[in-house]
Parts: sequence; C-alpha cells; structure tokens
Amino acid sequence: MNLGKKVIYQIYPKSFYDSNGDGIGDLRGIIKKIPYIARLNIDMIWFNPFFVSPQHDNGYDIANYREIDPRFGTMADFEELVAKLKKINVDVMLDMVFNHCSTGHEWFQKALAGDEKYMKYFYIRPAKPNGDLPTNWESKFGGPAWAKFGDTDLYYLHLFDPSQADLDWHNPDVRQEAVDIVNFWRTKGVKGFRFDVLNVTGKDEVLVDSDGNIDHEKALYTDTPVVKDYIKQLNRESFGQDPDAVTVGEMSSTTIEKSIEYTKPDDHELSMVFAFHHLKVDYENGEKWNKVPFDFMKLKRILNEWQAGIDRGNGWQALFWNNHDQPWALNRFGDPVNYREKSAEMLATAIHLLRGTPYIYMGEELGMIDPHYYSIHNYVDVEALNAYQEMMDNGMSAHDAFEIVKTKARDNSRVPMHWDDSQNAGFTTGKPWLKPTDQDQINVQAELDHGEIFNYYQQLINLRKTEDLISDGHFKAELEDHPQVFAYRRYLDDSDEQLFVLNNFYGYEPWADIPADLQNKEVEVLIDNYGEPRKMQLKDAIRLQPYQSIAFKIK
Repeated sequence: MNLGKKVIYQIYPKSFYDSNGDGIGDLRGIIKKIPYIARLNIDMIWFNPFFVSPQHDNGYDIANYREIDPRFGTMADFEELVAKLKKINVDVMLDMVFNHCSTGHEWFQKALAGDEKYMKYFYIRPAKPNGDLPTNWESKFGGPAWAKFGDTDLYYLHLFDPSQADLDWHNPDVRQEAVDIVNFWRTKGVKGFRFDVLNVTGKDEVLVDSDGNIDHEKALYTDTPVVKDYIKQLNRESFGQDPDAVTVGEMSSTTIEKSIEYTKPDDHELSMVFAFHHLKVDYENGEKWNKVPFDFMKLKRILNEWQAGIDRGNGWQALFWNNHDQPWALNRFGDPVNYREKSAEMLATAIHLLRGTPYIYMGEELGMIDPHYYSIHNYVDVEALNAYQEMMDNGMSAHDAFEIVKTKARDNSRVPMHWDDSQNAGFTTGKPWLKPTDQDQINVQAELDHGEIFNYYQQLINLRKTEDLISDGHFKAELEDHPQVFAYRRYLDDSDEQLFVLNNFYGYEPWADIPADLQNKEVEVLIDNYGEPRKMQLKDAIRLQPYQSIAFKIK
C-alpha cells in the first residue's frame, strides 16, 4: 500500500448534511451526498465520532463505542454508507477516542456504583492530606484536571472536560476494551482508524504535581515510553491484521523523534501522525487565546524541520491545514478578503506537494472562511465559551474577548457545509445547530458552476496519484531565509527528476532566486494557480504573483 498516493477527506457529520430537518447532520445526509463525494476523487473519509454521546464535547465524550447515536442515524444507515462508499472506492476511517470516555458511559457509572473492577478503569485518587486536589494539573479546557467522584471523598482525572473521564491504560482490561472496539468496527468494513490524543494515554501510575510550567506539566503525561507498548498491542491484536489498514494518531505536543518512532514501518505501530506545531504560529508565547499575526518564518522553519526530519527517519506524516479543532487556515495564513481563491490554492499547493498523506477538511475545497458572528451566543463549543469567560474574569472587556474568540474558536470550522446560497446554506430545512454565514458567496453549487478552487484541488489530487516525485520523493528545503516564500524540492533516490515548488504567502510580488543548479534549465510547469501547465526555461530568479504557487518538474 502506498500511503503517499492516498488523499483523505474529513467529514464532521454534525455539519455535513441534514436529511431529516432537525438541524443536525446525519448519516443519511452523507449517503445523499455520495455523488458529491465521488467528484472529490479521494480515497478515504475520516468521520468524526457519531457514537452515542451526551455531546458535551461534540461527540468526543463517548457513552457507547459500539452504537450509533440516534441523532445521527442507525447501524443500518452506517452499514449502507460503508457499502455505498465502497462502490465508489472510498474507504471509511473512524475516530477512536480512547484516552477518555463519557462519565455517562456504563464503565464510569458502574465505577460510581462502587464496582471495583470498573473503578480500576479510571484514575481515581484521594485528596492530598491537606485537602488539596490529587495533583495541581490543569485541564486542557481550563480549570483543574480533577473532579469529585460522586458523593465520595475521591476525585477522578479528566485532562479535558469534566464529562470526559481519563481511562487508565495501565489496566490490561482497558487495553482489551480498546482492542475489542477496533475489532468490532473492522467487522463492519472499516479500514481506517484515527486515534484521538493517543500519546497522552501513558500517564504514570503514581501521579505527581507539576512545577507550574505548562510544558513540564505536559511531559508528565505526554509521549511517555509506555505509549509505544500500548500502540504495538493495539496494532498486533486488531488493525495490524489488515494489510490495507490506515491509521493515524493525533499526537498532542509531540516531537519529530517520537513521530518517527510511532510511524516507521518496522515498528508496527501507526501509519502516520497528526502533529500541530505548525498551527501554533499565531499563538503568543504558546498561548492560544490571543490575536496576533502568524509568524511566517517560524511556520516555514517548523514545516521544513518536520519534513526533513520525518523523511530522514523513514516516518510518515499526515499533511493538513484544517480540521474540526482549528479555525479556517484561510483566515490565519491567507487573505480571505482580497485573494480568497489564490490564497486558498496556494495553501493547498504548499501542503499537498509535501511528503506525507494530505487531508482535506470538508469545505476546504470551496475556500470556506471563518463565520461572521456578532455575539458570543453564536458559539456553542465548550472550549470557546470557557476561554471567553476566563478572559473576562482576568479583566478583559467583553468586546476584546469576543474578538479573540472570533479568530480562534473551533466552531469556526464546524459551521454547516455550504451547499447553496439559501438561508441555511442548503444544509437543513430546520434550524441549523450552528449558524452558517457567507453562503451567498461560498457554496458547493456556485463553486462547481463557476469556481476555481475545487478544480484546483482536483489537479493536486491527480498529481499525487500520478507523479512518483510527489507520492514517494524525499524533501529538501530551499530559500530558507526568504521572508515571503516557502520553497522546497522533492527528489527520488533512483532518478534525476526533481520537483521545485515555490509558494508566495503574501499579497505582493516578491522575487525568488532560482538555485544555481536549476538555472537555465528547461522545465515543465506541473501546476500553477496563475496559469496552465507548460514548458519554460528557468532564469536566475522569478517574480511571483500575490499568493502564487508554482511547481516545476526538472528532468
């Protein structure tokens, strides 16, 4: 299986298409849109969770891993979806949330009732002798990472929302539950698995206080050596038995070295990893909730270091700008007002021609942008609402706190898919769970009729499937000091062919020097968001248009 030739599409089911008018996307809605999915020319769809859940964290608080939440449909709907996608050669990837489960899950409820077997499924600890919480850890959603365990004097660990109790992977019964769940979905024809925050499952049995430094605190439970043992077991006893399985681990705050270890084929762990460092270059001092411009040189350095490092170690990366946890990349790294189409195409080129497996988040192929909201009440995500309140509690005005939320909220990319320019964007006949905006300008119907971004994505997908330089080539950074241009080269060990890629991240026209060994060569332009494929001669420099991407093939 060649991972480099695959392209994966992400669907957030709640926001894709609503078939029954309740305002929430569902499985039958996805089935109805299979003709559109067929046009995407992708190989696999990663679906965010649609399992039974109280929805405190949009389905990442799972109360039953083997049942479809009725708001999304039935098991029969899922089986029909898998079968119909298989007919258009599209496989299914499901989201496995195994670091934690919902406090509504039977396991946690049995633990609350005093069942000792299930109490051992969780990190349940007494307070310190002075009455303080078991540790001083902070939840990733704000506040302490410990909550009262029922009406006892004990506390349970939740690295995320209090409704998401962390599972204790030291317990072999917990690991067996994970194996059994993966195998259950394999019998349903599922070929791919995305593992949510998998590298924080390796917490110690004895938990200790942090020194107050957030990075030191994360190191207490992130990327510990035992995580590799857990993944190897999961691989060996479940998905590793399928030669065509595709797996990706969401690896919070991980490193290049760890990512290589998780993904090098000889270690039999995962196909690839999601890492997020490149999406934190518009954070101030590592903090998400502020409003600062992105640091282009830092972005470029991170992309270059990860590409070169993972390549050297024979690991594999998932390539992406967007997902359900990120505001739209177009608002962050492009220009959605003056150069929406060109900056969308530039961002796509920059990521799709790298070494790895590209992911496209639903709506990205339309050039979707952050919604134009005017009130905090438009947002529903627990993380954004908590952050808004915390900023105001710390003395910030409601206006300034809202301006920050508007640029950083996860709901920005969770808005319903824009199918047409109607009031509810063709998503539902009822009231949508989250309000769409800008559908009068950006929607599937308009894009397929007269847009350019969707077709440009098709060109990139086709190149990945036909050009070995893109699917299999090595990576070499170029023009590393250029303040506007992200440039790189792709090459093969057994061929003189090379690919030279230039991406202008700004709305003005910089000159880019051509490396000496490529000057005066006849080249083929494989893709250019300002022109058609063609042959030309490279000089000593080239002037790029605003947000231009151009890739030269040198033979």
